[in-house]
Amino acid sequence: MSELSIRPVGPGDRSALERLWPLFQHDLSEFTGALPDARGRFRRERLDLALSDPGWCAYLFRLGEVPTGFALVRALDEEERVLSSFFLLRPVRGRGHGLAAAARVLRAHPGRWAVYYQEANRAAAAFWPRVAAEVGAPGWEVGERPVPGRPDLPPDRVVRLRVGG
Repeated sequence: MSELSIRPVGPGDRSALERLWPLFQHDLSEFTGALPDARGRFRRERLDLALSDPGWCAYLFRLGEVPTGFALVRALDEEERVLSSFFLLRPVRGRGHGLAAAARVLRAHPGRWAVYYQEANRAAAAFWPRVAAEVGAPGWEVGERPVPGRPDLPPDRVVRLRVGG
């Protein structure tokens, strides 16, 4: 299989990102209970912000020419950046691509980071502390916070770490 490429989303990447978005939302719906709207579309405010707001950025992951995942980053203009969304297609998970992509995205924006996930998402609960141990400076930590606007959900877990500088 080809080597994973990770690059900021350019004008020609928008349609690939828009096609991957519902797959990501579908995966998360197992933990959030989120359903699509009456037209079968999941909410996409974060995606739209990542493609238009200067405080956000998006990365697309590819194996050869095949789009296989993405990351959305917000709060680039704040002291603590947030990895807002991170997704890899199921067939490419478990091969080291997620760690490589997460490391590259985090290292592209040195400083403080927060990564939120649901504890029930066992893959994320195992993955993000591993990323923090690999990429973060000593002293990274895991905590929790209520999910904004979703009192029906258990609290988010949050990994806080410092990358580079």
